[in-house]
Amino acid sequence: MLPDIRSDEHLYAVPKFDLGKGDVKDFMNELKGFHEQFYGCFQRSESREHFLKYMAGQFSPLERKSIEPIALAVEDGNVRAMQRFISDAPWDDEKILSKYRSFVNDDLGSPDAALIFDESSFVKKGQDSIGVAKQYCGTIGKIENCQVGVFAAYASENGYAMVDNRLFLPEKWFSDDYLDRRKKCKLPEDTVFHTKPQLAVEILNAIHAENVLPFKYVLADSIYGISPEFVAAVDALPDKTYFVSVPKDTRCWLKRPMTITKSYRWGGKTRT
Repeated sequence: MLPDIRSDEHLYAVPKFDLGKGDVKDFMNELKGFHEQFYGCFQRSESREHFLKYMAGQFSPLERKSIEPIALAVEDGNVRAMQRFISDAPWDDEKILSKYRSFVNDDLGSPDAALIFDESSFVKKGQDSIGVAKQYCGTIGKIENCQVGVFAAYASENGYAMVDNRLFLPEKWFSDDYLDRRKKCKLPEDTVFHTKPQLAVEILNAIHAENVLPFKYVLADSIYGISPEFVAAVDALPDKTYFVSVPKDTRCWLKRPMTITKSYRWGGKTRT
C-alpha cells in the first residue's frame, strides 16, 4: 500500500498494510466492529448511529467531507440530525481518546517510544469557525486566515500514530471585539488563553497521568524548545529524555547561577 521508496528515508521501515480483496469487501463489517468498541462513549443510540455514518463518510471518496455531503451520501443519512449530533450531542471526549490510545498501545506500544509535539494549520475561507484568524499558516508558509492546532504524535519501532490535539485560540479571541463570535461558536465561558507550549504541556501531562502509552523520549521544535514551561514540564517527568530545537543564537548558562525571586508590576500585571 505504501511506496517502497519511503522506507529508505528512515531508520525503521515504514509499515505496510497487508490488505487483500476480502478485507476491502468486508470493510464496513470491520468499521462496525471498530465502532462498537466506542459504544460506552455515547449517551444515546441515535448518537452512536450518527457517529458510524460520520466515520463512513470520512472514508468515502467525497471531495468535501463536511456534514451535508456526508449525510446525503451515506445510507439513511439525515442532514439536520447529523448536524445536531456534531454540534450539540454530548459524548465523552476523554473516554474516546483513552480508548483510542489503548489501541495504539496494543499495536505500537514500546518503552523506547517518543512523543512528538508540533503544530499544524488549516486554511479557512470564512470567519465562523472557532479560533479562526489571520495568523501564520505553516502548511502554506505565510500569514493567512486559518485555524491552528497543537498535535501529539506517538512513534516507536512498530510505527506511528496521532494521539492527541488541542485547538489554539489566538489571544485576540478573548477580547471584547470577539464576544459575539465566542457566543456564536459556543465557546465555554471558563475558557482562557493558552500559548502553544502550554497546550502541549496539557497534552503531555494528560498522557503521562493516564499511563496507557509508554514512552521514553519527547521531541519538539523551537516553539517548545524556548519555552521554560514546556521544558520544565518534561524535566519533571522521571526517566524521560527530551530533544528540542532552539534558535542558533540562544544563550544559556553552562553552570546554573544563584538566583533570587522577586515580584513586580508591569503592563498592569504582577510578574515574577
